Amino acid sequence: DRECSASKGNRRSHPRQADPAGGVPGKLLSPARRRACVEHIMRTMTVSERRACRALGQHRSTQRKVPRGRDDEEALTADLTALAEKYGRYGYRKISALLKAAGWFVNDKRVERIWRREGLKVPARQPKRGRIWDNDGSCVRLRPEHRNHVWSYDFVEARTHDGRKIRMLNVVDEFTHECLAIRVARKLKATDVIDVLSDLFILRGVPGHIRSDNGPEFVAKIVQAWITGVGAK
Repeated sequence: DRECSASKGNRRSHPRQADPAGGVPGKLLSPARRRACVEHIMRTMTVSERRACRALGQHRSTQRKVPRGRDDEEALTADLTALAEKYGRYGYRKISALLKAAGWFVNDKRVERIWRREGLKVPARQPKRGRIWDNDGSCVRLRPEHRNHVWSYDFVEARTHDGRKIRMLNVVDEFTHECLAIRVARKLKATDVIDVLSDLFILRGVPGHIRSDNGPEFVAKIVQAWITGVGAK
């Protein structure tokens, strides 16, 4: 009875009592998180600020202090965002160097904090694609305009669970983005490429253009000669 009355008076939980609603285990690393947690405990468990701060290790002066941003935060954020838009391939470290060159007294950690807060990130590099040019010699890359206008084939390498290498031949219609065929083998030769393309020509007809993204040079030459012979470009 004495233990029960003490527990009720101190509002302590016993081993079988569930955590408070919304309670999440883990450390509260920042004062801002502790401040929010103190407010949550005061609101849900009807305890005083002093008691909640003591339980969570938060100073009462810190709890009552209203956080203020720096006076130059808005201007710095605007300049940082403008540089990130202008130099799309730069990360926050290079942007920080540009800000310092422009006269800002700022360290990399502060730039990184604003960078993450604004949701900025460097876009992933796009794979280089083979190019097919118009017959008039212009520098405009030929774009597919309809089904069977431009096909492309490329080779992809992977390894099985035992570490052995496998290769995959993929054929794609660039207008519909449909994968027309996939051939998987330990080794792929020019005859394999011709065999796959021959079956596709029978099923779908001969496309106007065929683009080869990569592959051994000898395969490309033999296949290119065969493609020219069947009427494709």
